[in-house]
Amino acid sequence: MDEGIYIDAEKVDKINKLDSIIFDCDGVLIDVSNSYDLAIKKTVDFITSKFASIKLQVTTEMIDSFKKSGGFNDEVDVTYALILVAVASQKTGKSFPELVFEVAKNTDSTGIVSVEKYLDLLKVDLSEIKKRLAYPAKKFESPLSSIFDEIFYGTVLYTKLYKKSPQFFDGIGLIENDVVLVTKELLQELHRRFDKNIAIVTGRGAVSAGHSLGKLIDEFNLKNSRFLEDEPREMAKPNPKSLISSINGMRASCSMFVGDSMEDYIMARKADESGNLTLFCGIYGTSQDPQAKRNFFEQKGADLVLESIVMLPKALNLVRA
Repeated sequence: MDEGIYIDAEKVDKINKLDSIIFDCDGVLIDVSNSYDLAIKKTVDFITSKFASIKLQVTTEMIDSFKKSGGFNDEVDVTYALILVAVASQKTGKSFPELVFEVAKNTDSTGIVSVEKYLDLLKVDLSEIKKRLAYPAKKFESPLSSIFDEIFYGTVLYTKLYKKSPQFFDGIGLIENDVVLVTKELLQELHRRFDKNIAIVTGRGAVSAGHSLGKLIDEFNLKNSRFLEDEPREMAKPNPKSLISSINGMRASCSMFVGDSMEDYIMARKADESGNLTLFCGIYGTSQDPQAKRNFFEQKGADLVLESIVMLPKALNLVRA
């Protein structure tokens, strides 16, 4: 067996029955370590400096500590949580890194709701920063969402998306740092196995995904792909409705969802529990700590664990052999 491939031996029969494959985007089709993750860091720095006169440093480990809970598929939610912790740190005198990991350990799949509940236990008044951020809210009603999007998308794409000029940031967006991992050759190999039943279910919007993937976006079944940034907030992962909709749209009898996060894992399992036969493939190579991510997926009982999506054809052939 290839070092970068783990296959649950008990799931071989089901894997051989696969007739559709659905991908998450960030961390799977695209490496976002220098785009989305950096946007979180820069937005936290911008807001804490301007709104609260706080100087601090956010690390990738801090970001990952929240994402492990299963309630932070939305990067702006992670940003919001870090800002609240930064203000709480200043008011309580606790070390920011120490408080981040303390709060993260006490979060769950409810995401920012669980963060606010835990910080309430510290009896620190966060009403002022909450009022200034006005998050979550409808588009353009939250300075936090606007600042994040302006930094991530940049002037040109932000203006194209929202039909208005940015207010806080002017320049090239961090989305240009996206590194596309999927190739046309890989997708063509998968088409030979799954025909048109190759789709995307991602927290991104359609314009954002298309901007980074370019012409490769047309290799996917877009009619049955779901771009959750364009949907109501309640549709966000790990809500399985989007994945189930994609599966049903392709009339698939046995599907695999390929993701890199706890939210992805939970969503796939919920889809499976709903009566839609769904397996989960975890990707670990884009993680800050790949070995820890691999161990995490294996311990959770992922059906397939790969270092990279480029290993998919080989892994599926190993199963069929």
